[in-house]
Amino acid sequence: MSTGELSTILVWGAVTAYAVALIAFATDLARRAEAAARPAREAAATDRVEAQLDGGAVVSGEGAVLARTRVAPGAVGGPGGAEDGADRWVGRALGIAMSTTTLGLALHVVGAVLRGVAAGRVPWANMYEFTLIGSLAAVVTFRVLCLRRDVRFLGTIVIGLSVVALGLGLAAFYVPADAVEPALQSYWLVIHVSIATIATGLFTVAVAASTLQLLKDSWENASPRMLSPRWQVLGTLPSVRSLEALAFRVNAVGFVLWTFTVMAGAIWAEHAWGRYWGWDPKEVWSFVVWVVYAAYLHARTTRGWSGRRAAWFVLVGYATVIFNFTGVNLFFSGKHAYSGLPGED
Repeated sequence: MSTGELSTILVWGAVTAYAVALIAFATDLARRAEAAARPAREAAATDRVEAQLDGGAVVSGEGAVLARTRVAPGAVGGPGGAEDGADRWVGRALGIAMSTTTLGLALHVVGAVLRGVAAGRVPWANMYEFTLIGSLAAVVTFRVLCLRRDVRFLGTIVIGLSVVALGLGLAAFYVPADAVEPALQSYWLVIHVSIATIATGLFTVAVAASTLQLLKDSWENASPRMLSPRWQVLGTLPSVRSLEALAFRVNAVGFVLWTFTVMAGAIWAEHAWGRYWGWDPKEVWSFVVWVVYAAYLHARTTRGWSGRRAAWFVLVGYATVIFNFTGVNLFFSGKHAYSGLPGED
């Protein structure tokens, strides 16, 4: 078995471990939702009994009770939380989720290293490898944040996106490990692309926080779509302001790294092609990503943009990042056409 084949097997192992972690994270959320909705169900049952005893009409529909029954953040599975049984289920699922995430991360790291050994270079020179390292950066960012503060509630989204990205990379973008084109044989490949993938990982964690921010804001404002018992889990998450602040901090770091990415790319372009800027599709869309995140940071810090507007801004920014990675490589031709896919110009 070659080193490249072993790398691929390990990456598949990482996908499997992440998939188990995703199921465990989802189970944790489901248990939290069940525990959070229990007071509402009990209140609804009490209202029905009282209405029957009073001879009045029985008030049906749990949604009405859920609309006025809110759970304080941390009430489920946290200090002084819900019932012991629910806590045990939540703790068990969360423990499995974090353990399998760590296992998947270990397999992921070894798989990436072996990919580089097999290719004889750093493992981020085509779309499969960008996916491999970008998802690795997202999971590493998530695990590092978990060491500093309890952000395990982001696991479902971050690990879910990583499973999708790795699965897509293995199924659609995979190419055997090989040497790169002469234009890529530069130390700038190590600097420029590595920083870009780290920034993408940070943007992934931030978009997870902004997504939860939007969901919780809708839940707190009693949106008709959020009255189902399963959405009660949102009451156990940090406040909307805390989620927004988390997304802002992570995006700010990612923006600094992306700024360096654009600058390093321009310097590399001058070394490789004799010009700093040539309106190549990848250059243009990398700049678009920079502009969107710069506008987001400016609007939030100087124009007072916050809440849902800021969260939607983050989602738009992440959409430009994804398009820059996929759409530009697949649908445009240019000097940055290094996806490695068959049939590429």
